[in-house]
Amino acid sequence: MSHLTTCLVFFLLAFVTYTYASGVFEVHNNCPYTVWAAATPVGGGRRLERGQSWWFWAPPGTKMARIWGRTNCNFDGAGRGWCQTGDCGGVLECKGWGKPPNTLAEYALNQFSNLDFWDISVIDGFNIPMSFGPTNPGPGKCHPIQCVANINGECPGSLRVPGGCNNPCTTFGGQQYCCTQGPCGPTDLSRFFKQRCPDAYSYPQDDPTSTFTCQSWTTDYKVMFCPYGSTHNETTNFPLEIPTNTLEVHNNCPYTVWAAAVPVGGGRRLERGQSWWFWAPPGTKMARIWGRTNCNFDGAGRGWCQTGDCGGVLDCKGWGKPPNTLAEYALNQFGNLDFWDISVIDGFNIPMSFGPTKPGPGKCHPIQCTANINGECPGSLRVPGGCNNPCTTFGGQQYCCNHGPCGPTELSRFFKQRCPDAYSYPQDDPTSTFTCQSWTTDYKIMFCPYGSTHNETTNFPLEMPTSTLEVA
Repeated sequence: MSHLTTCLVFFLLAFVTYTYASGVFEVHNNCPYTVWAAATPVGGGRRLERGQSWWFWAPPGTKMARIWGRTNCNFDGAGRGWCQTGDCGGVLECKGWGKPPNTLAEYALNQFSNLDFWDISVIDGFNIPMSFGPTNPGPGKCHPIQCVANINGECPGSLRVPGGCNNPCTTFGGQQYCCTQGPCGPTDLSRFFKQRCPDAYSYPQDDPTSTFTCQSWTTDYKVMFCPYGSTHNETTNFPLEIPTNTLEVHNNCPYTVWAAAVPVGGGRRLERGQSWWFWAPPGTKMARIWGRTNCNFDGAGRGWCQTGDCGGVLDCKGWGKPPNTLAEYALNQFGNLDFWDISVIDGFNIPMSFGPTKPGPGKCHPIQCTANINGECPGSLRVPGGCNNPCTTFGGQQYCCNHGPCGPTELSRFFKQRCPDAYSYPQDDPTSTFTCQSWTTDYKIMFCPYGSTHNETTNFPLEMPTSTLEVA
């Protein structure tokens, strides 16, 4: 028994020693926005909300390794999608390096003289403030470093890109900036980075001041995005880190809504109080966001919704089946304007508000459609889950406006009288199109903006019908 106890104690000590024997990396997001962390050749990728951490272990001998943050990403349930900065081939789990600009934490473990080598690099540009270093500092250059200057806000015009400050090699190419053929030195553009982040690599041969070392097996490491949170110079990095055209979809209804968005976004289940953010690139047009009700999806995202169904999938690729209240938008169109509206042309299922988070002059202000449309819906348009539209119900030019000019009908007036800011028929443009100057604001869609008060309470009987059967 004593022998077994001794062996067990030895095993546990060996296990603890081995698991602590450096190579454990914590990646922590302290930014006031979502960061999709990435790490290669070990790690892969992980979505991190503010305050979340991700740990992984890198074996001794790991080299040419990178950790970085990606911003303004949109991935489907299978981990396929796109990021505005740091994208690694359109996947959540990175296998290769990220696309500039991206602030890099680089490392090589247990190299010659039993040293770990590590650094922060802005050779690929800058997108997110970062700190990086040992959790157990040691002598010499074994201490944490950071790069948190206002690089995005002060970025030279020639390097400015959506989401960050690009690097001169990617932007201009050539030996002067890329250092691909023999010795090279700093340039005016590399000095821009170096002056703001003196501990970081600013060009490929910037070794003397930028390489840090720790004795192997003596420490773990921590990477932190936005180490100062929303203070310090990081606040002035936001305009490029979080460009406009971020859309927040929030469910304030006292029931589950399955939000949908095309051509970007896909779909997301939202319980009451939950939000979903995604980024739509400039030039996006014919875009729609809507809510689906009374859905049932399996683990693979296949199923059905009573209203707004988009082909039986959670991640929508096409438009929803009426009735569904719509938020529509087109970004960065002629005159550098965003065009957006609420539409009940496809009918109504959920009360909705939609508009800019930063209102501007003219018709750049939030609007809503929250009247008791489901409760007062004409009998001819009533369907389970909502109030259908006359085109789907009756067809014909009078209601569908497929062939030339058309005007309002008694049925379209039913919707218009209750939601005067919303599109009620296809040519209802003069009173229903809203605009904001491009790049000046983000947008927010809210289902049931008044919660369970206002006229929304009387919408419930059609929004949440009974007789839904789920077969396990």
